[in-house]
Amino acid sequence: MSNMIVSFKKIQPNRTSVKKKRTMKGLDYVESSNIEYKALPKPRIKNPTDALVKIIKTAISGRDSGIRDGVTPFLKSRTTSGYKGIGVVEEVGDDVDKFKKGDQVIISNITACGSCVYCKMQMYEHCKDVGWIFGNHINGTQAEYLRVPHADNCLYEVPTGIDTEALALLNEILPNGHEMGFINGCVKPGDTIAIVGSGSNGMSVLLRVQSYFPLKIYMIDLDPKCLALAKRLGATHTINSGEEDAVKKILSETGEGVDVAILPILVFVVLV
Repeated sequence: MSNMIVSFKKIQPNRTSVKKKRTMKGLDYVESSNIEYKALPKPRIKNPTDALVKIIKTAISGRDSGIRDGVTPFLKSRTTSGYKGIGVVEEVGDDVDKFKKGDQVIISNITACGSCVYCKMQMYEHCKDVGWIFGNHINGTQAEYLRVPHADNCLYEVPTGIDTEALALLNEILPNGHEMGFINGCVKPGDTIAIVGSGSNGMSVLLRVQSYFPLKIYMIDLDPKCLALAKRLGATHTINSGEEDAVKKILSETGEGVDVAILPILVFVVLV
């Protein structure tokens, strides 16, 4: 399952070398199927709206796997991968007002200037200045440090003392489940729901829709281990689509099918 959480807490840079102080460890994308864990230049503040964040937790996503497999052809070689992370602010630019050194923050996976026409429409991924850039157009979160453009719009302060692994899920995966499972799905009490795919997004949807008291939740997948986990997490029914026809199975048990069908990987919802 994607979104494996990674910690950089145990990395101890060599303090005896001036040169070493200017480097960090990170995942360097070289080319398709070639990612190296190595010493990289430590980022610095470039613009007055930037913040420099020390990464505490990061996660591996399906997008990262796609980049590794060469399905993101515009990714530049020698770019640090990753766009999910929790960290502590180490330095801020002169125009950053909301954050200071020592603040613990969630790093938004989408960066936004806040002023272009797309940002004003809340279509932040299409921001004319930035958008989805971490681990894509600029260096990402799978390193010890990250430069965050437009920090006031792209960081969210969180109290200290909260489980950082739980916070790492708030970067994207749990909001995805909320958007796909509730906002787009319009889930109501008593609904019958089908979730097609029990990866990390599917599991997030599964956890979220239960807050709205559906009558039945069908989880459909090819992996028996994922289906077993889905059952433990609250799915009322599981279907291995490699062994039986999921549509026929659901129709035979419900008569009229489901009220909401969710395909999490494509953020696609069908209201039946």
